[in-house]
Amino acid sequence: MDINQIASVATSLASAQTSDSVNMLVLKKALDSQAAAAVGMLQALPQLLANPNIGRNVNTTA
Repeated sequence: MDINQIASVATSLASAQTSDSVNMLVLKKALDSQAAAAVGMLQALPQLLANPNIGRNVNTTA
């Protein structure tokens, strides 16, 4: 095996590792963002259901 090939393989592996690390960080940020959005929606839910009489009756004569 030639020295140039070894250097090329090492550079490729380092580049792949860096790319994988960046991809994982982006994925973690996206998951954190989704979790924050879900928490916000769940916290807003009790405010929407503050009046228990809303949504229980259907006006069929209108």
